[in-house]
Formats: sequence, structure tokens, C-alpha cells
Amino acid sequence: MLNLSQQDYMTRIEELNQALICAWNRDQRVKALKIAIQCAKMLADTAVVQFYPSKFVLITDVLDTFGRLVYDRIKEKSSYLPPGGRVPIKLPANFTPDKVPESAKETCRNWFYKIASIRELIPRIYVEMAIMRCYGYLDQGEYSNALNKLTQAIRGIGDPLVSIYARCYLSRVGMVLAPNIHNHLLPCFNDFLSCYSQLQGDSVQNMLALQRLEMPQYLTLYSPALDWLLQCIAHNSSEETLIKILDKCQKQCNSALLLNSIMGAFKPEYVANKAIQFTEMIKECEETGFPKHYLHRSLGLCLVLADPPDNQKLSLLNEVWKVVMKLKNPTDYISCAEVWIEYVVKHFGKREVNTILGDITKHMTPDRAFEDFYPQLQSVVTKILSHQHDFSVLFTLEKFLPFIDMFQKDSVKTEVCKNITESFIKYQTESTNDPVILNAMMFVCKTMHDSVNALTLDDDRRVISNLICGFIHKVSFGRDFEQQLSYYVECRASFSNLDLVLVELIQKVNSLSMHTRNVVKGNHSRKTAAFVRACAAYCFITVPSLENIFTQLDLYLLSGQVALLNQCLSQADANFKAAISLLADVPKVLDFDGKIRSTDSMFVTFVSNFLSTLLVVPDNPDQGVLYLVRGLLNVLQDYSWEPNSTAKITLYIKVLAMLSAVSQDDYPYHVDKVDSNDAMYGSDPKFLNEVQKVCGTLLSEVLNQLTTLQDGENLKKQSALALDLFMCLVAHGDMEQESMFLFAINLWGLAQKHGLSDTKVMVRHLDYVKKKGRDNKKFQELASKMPLLQTRT
Repeated sequence: MLNLSQQDYMTRIEELNQALICAWNRDQRVKALKIAIQCAKMLADTAVVQFYPSKFVLITDVLDTFGRLVYDRIKEKSSYLPPGGRVPIKLPANFTPDKVPESAKETCRNWFYKIASIRELIPRIYVEMAIMRCYGYLDQGEYSNALNKLTQAIRGIGDPLVSIYARCYLSRVGMVLAPNIHNHLLPCFNDFLSCYSQLQGDSVQNMLALQRLEMPQYLTLYSPALDWLLQCIAHNSSEETLIKILDKCQKQCNSALLLNSIMGAFKPEYVANKAIQFTEMIKECEETGFPKHYLHRSLGLCLVLADPPDNQKLSLLNEVWKVVMKLKNPTDYISCAEVWIEYVVKHFGKREVNTILGDITKHMTPDRAFEDFYPQLQSVVTKILSHQHDFSVLFTLEKFLPFIDMFQKDSVKTEVCKNITESFIKYQTESTNDPVILNAMMFVCKTMHDSVNALTLDDDRRVISNLICGFIHKVSFGRDFEQQLSYYVECRASFSNLDLVLVELIQKVNSLSMHTRNVVKGNHSRKTAAFVRACAAYCFITVPSLENIFTQLDLYLLSGQVALLNQCLSQADANFKAAISLLADVPKVLDFDGKIRSTDSMFVTFVSNFLSTLLVVPDNPDQGVLYLVRGLLNVLQDYSWEPNSTAKITLYIKVLAMLSAVSQDDYPYHVDKVDSNDAMYGSDPKFLNEVQKVCGTLLSEVLNQLTTLQDGENLKKQSALALDLFMCLVAHGDMEQESMFLFAINLWGLAQKHGLSDTKVMVRHLDYVKKKGRDNKKFQELASKMPLLQTRT
């Protein structure tokens, strides 16, 4: 198998595994045993030493299979008679040896005799370890004896690499079968210490030369087996065990390889308590083939998980960093610095953190070494952010922003800025106006903003926008409203490409304007009046920058309402006029999540909200009566509606309802300190005459449209619109006028003419009219002339 590739070798091992199972299923026990022995022999071969750990895993899987087959076979033959029973039953899962029949025990002993007769040491040891579970049929105490016997037998293996993996397999089997038996583990470790000197012997050196392998690569092959052996020793052990092992290492073999595995195996708390001893041992240990920076990294990993004694924290840092800062290779250096920065941030102040950051920058800058270590540098930032939550301290670190500047790859720098902003939003619980924080965070957010381009995915754009909005939320200048507005102006200039951020800024400025109104209780001075006008101007010039036309419309309306509440009539007019002009540009259809849909429903919803505001907006004396309403009606008249759309008639009916309120002596609601048209005109006949003219024109338009809906699906629309107009007349019209009364009856009839109206809706409307008829005879008469005809719905 020497000439096989790694993949071919793995395939060959799997074939042997299948052959073993196949032979066993055919009752060819001897053949199965021979295959197991053949596999175990391969573990004596180190011809391709780099592949040995992988080979160990593959072959021990085959041996485990063999051991399981032998155990299950004996269990099948181990039926026993329970006390008082007459029918044999199978052994339970947690059986004891006294329940195992003698025939099964004899079969078990035969297997061990067969294995004991294997002439070669390594296959004999491995196959016995594979079936060690079978000792449970003989005597539970046999486990301890077998483990100790095999521990001694492994001493006969000459190759140190082969022997450590045999001890690894023994410790693994022991932990599975008898986790409470540990008396074989320390002898295994001591035996490894005894033969450690062989690693520098001629046989190993010749093998390395033959296979063209360096000592550092060779030593890494020991790590998996040594790590597992030490983890078994450390499992549920006390700190005394660690002390014993360290003492043995100091006396027999103070090896870097051993120290690294010891730190990885024992609890971080134990290592932290002995951190000073570890640093001394690292200083004095043999570095041959295993660089010391690995040890400093492993020690750092333990110390970030468990704290050393307080009086040792600084001396530990000084001792380790003296060595780390002298490392010339950037890979070696950053592997240590990435770990130890967390220790420094956890236990020290900004001076020490600043020093470490400066040192990292110094080591990573020559030859642009930082370009090869972006993940490690990102990890440094993440660890700082996870422990340093005072951003006034973080951003005053002289070396922090220069450290961030090392991220010169746009995608990486953006990710780092996202991490910083997420941390700021999460941990900055109170609002701030600290100029150091603001300047630094503006730089971070501007970096994220500038990374957005035409190729940026919508999800990424949304994430960045939300992070910037989160930062904006955290900034407050208290009662210094002018400074707050200046800050929003700066944000608009910096984040002009992100619609979500611009929307947030417009909302914030409108909130600022309302906050100002609340502070002065609606009584503006010259200064506050000028300020709220500046806020209105900010919103008015920012809205056109947005892409979504309905977002523009909603914000024009909102900004106009805020301006009206602050008595800024000309600014409110400007926003409302802009909204009316923009309505003409609303597309007939829009793409909603990949689906093309009509905009009619959104159009109707917006105009309905708009009409409720227009009711209280006073007319401009220079513009004429109801100039905003007339402008809106002109847009509705000229708009290119979808074929068969009823949106236009629906809106005309809503305008009729609004004009009914306009004609009242006292409007249903008002804006504080703003005189609406009811106060300005005082039911002036000329004004009412103008309103009636508009109503007459609208009614004519509605009736003309109703007459065009004469066929197919349009008849159902005709019925629904006739009913809407009927309810508008009932709610707002004067039923004392005979013409109005008759018009309402005709509309009721038209709604039912083709039997397409909704019966439940018709019943509700009839009930409403009857309810009004309790206090009004005209409505009683109207209800009596509103028959409910049979419908098809």
C-alpha cells in the first residue's frame, strides 16, 4: 500500500472494513480476525509518517467494528434462566458477569487466547484493546488489570510515535469502558516522558531525513495523541494532578510540545493559578521543533477564560509581551497578539490597550503585512469591542483609528465599521453629544455609507442604513435645538445616498420641530419661529432626494402638517403644493417584491389622508377660494388612470364629503392657533356658492362615470360606487331638499338594479338610515322607500 495516494489508501481501508463485516456475517471468524490483525499491523508502519494520524483514525475504526462484532456475538450466545424462570432470556443491557452462562464465558476466553497467540506485539496489543469490552462477561474487575497489563505491554513498542498513539487508543478505550479507572493513565504519560529523548535520537533523525520532513512538522504529529492522553488525565482531576505533571516535566523533560498539550488539556482555572510557573517553564523549555510563540498563545487562551491572581496580572503581561514584541515573523506575532489583546482589555486600562494597539500597528505596517492578516486584525477589534463599552475611552485611544486604517480592503473595512457601529448601538445606553465620539462614529458611518454603490445588494444597503439610523438615534444635544439641527444637516451631507437614513433624518427634524412647539407651548417667539421655519425648510429640500414616490408624498404631507402646527403657513403651503404636483407623476404600476401591482389603492389612501388635512388649511388670499383643493382636483382630472379604474370616482366622492365639512359654520376639528376657512369666511355666501359650484361639477363627473359602467364586471363596480355616493349623501346631504331626497332613492335603486350588490352591506346601510330616522321624519320616509331586493351575492 506504499504506492497508494491518500484517497486510494482510505478507499482500501474501507474495503478491508467491509470485507471484515462480510466475513463475519458468513461465520468466517478466523478470516475476520486475520483482517483485524492485518489492519493492526499497518499501525507499525511509519513509511509515510505525515499520514500516520489519519491512518490511526481509519484503522482504529475498523478495529472498533471488529470489537463490536465479537461483543455482540458473545451476547447473542449468553441467554440465561432468570430466578424461577423456565424460558431462557437475553442478557439485559446492564448485566453482571454472574448472569453470563459458562458457555459464553468459555467463548470469550477463547477469543482472548486466540489474540494472546498473535506473535507480533503491535497487532496483539491493538486487537486485545479492540475486544477489551468482552472482559465484562468475565469479571468487572478485569478492566483495571487489563488496562495496567496493556500499559506495560506498550513499553515494548520502540517507535515513539507509534507508542504514543497506542497509549492514546488505550486511554480512549479505558474512558469508554471504565471512566472511573485512572490508574493506568499517569503511567502511560510517564512512559512517554521516558522515551521522549528518542525524538532527538539517530533513528528518528534518519527517518526525518529520508522522508524530507522538518522537526516542527514531525512534532505536530504527536499533538493529537498527546492531547487526548492528557485530556483523559485532566478529566475530573484536581489541581494537584497538574502540579505533579509540571514537576515531572521540569525534572525529566521540559518540552515545548508537552507544555502546549498540558495547557490545552487542563482547566483554564488551574493553568491561570500556575501562570507564573508556566511562563518560567516556557522561558526555560526546549524549543527544538516547537516554537515558543505557540506556548504563549496557548497560555493567553487560558488566561482570557480564567483570571490569574490579581497580584500577577501585570507581571504576567510584561513577561509575555517582552517576548512577543520581539517576534519578527508577522504570522507568529499576530497569532499571539490576537489572543493577548483580550487579556489586556479585560484587566487593564486604556494606556496598556493603546500600547498594544500601537505595537500591533508597528509590526503589521512594514511591507503591508496587514493585508495578509485581515481576519486576525478583525478579531482584535471584535475582542476590544466585546469588553470596552465606554466609547469615550475607546475613541480617545490614540492608536485605535490608525489601527482601523490598516483595513484598506473596502469589504473588510466595511465589516469592521459595522461591528463598531453594532457595538455602539448595543452598549451606548444613554444619548451622547461627546465630540470625540461623534467625530469617530461619523468617520465610521461615512466609511459604511461610501461602500454602497450600484452593485450593493438591497439587504446590505438595508443593514448599513439601519446601523447609521441607530447611531443617529443615540445623539442628543438636549435643549440645544440649533446644535441638534446642525448635526442633522451634517448627517444629510454625509449620508445622502441612503434613502432610509434620509427618511430618518426628516422624521427627526419634524420631531425636533414638534419638541420646540411643546417647549414654548405653541407660543413661538421670533427666535423659535425662525427655528421651526428652518426645520420646515430642511424637510422640504430633503424630500425630493428620495427615490420612492409614495415615501416622498407621505413626508411632504407630514412635513406640511408639522409646519401648520407651528403656524408656518407658507412652508405648509409649499409642502402641500409639492405633494399635489408630485401626484401627477405617480406611476400606474410599481414593482412590489418582484410583483407588478397597481398603485390605485395607495393613491386613494394617500389622497384620503391629504383631504382630511386640507379641511383645516386656510386659503391664501392671493390664490383664491379652495385653491389647494382645486389644484388637487385638476391633477385627478388630468391623471392617466388605468382602464376600468374606479379610483377617480372614489376620490371624487371623498372630496364631496370633505366639501360638505368645508360648508359648515364650525369645522369638526382645528389646528391650534391657526384660523381655518370657517373663521376666515364666516359662512360667506360667495364662499358657499363657490363650494356648491365645485360640488355640482364633481357630482356631474361622478354620474357621467357611473353611466359608462354598463357591462360585465363594470356593473358590480357601478353598484358599489352608487352605494358609496348614496352613503355620502345620507351622511352629508340635506334630505329636506326634495331633489336630494329623490337623488338618494335613485342611487339606492341603481345599487340594486342588477342584483350584484353585497346584501350584508345593503342591510347595514339600511339599518344606519333607520337609526337616523328615529330623530328625523325625512329619514324615516327615506328608509320606507329603500326596499331590499334579491341579489346574486
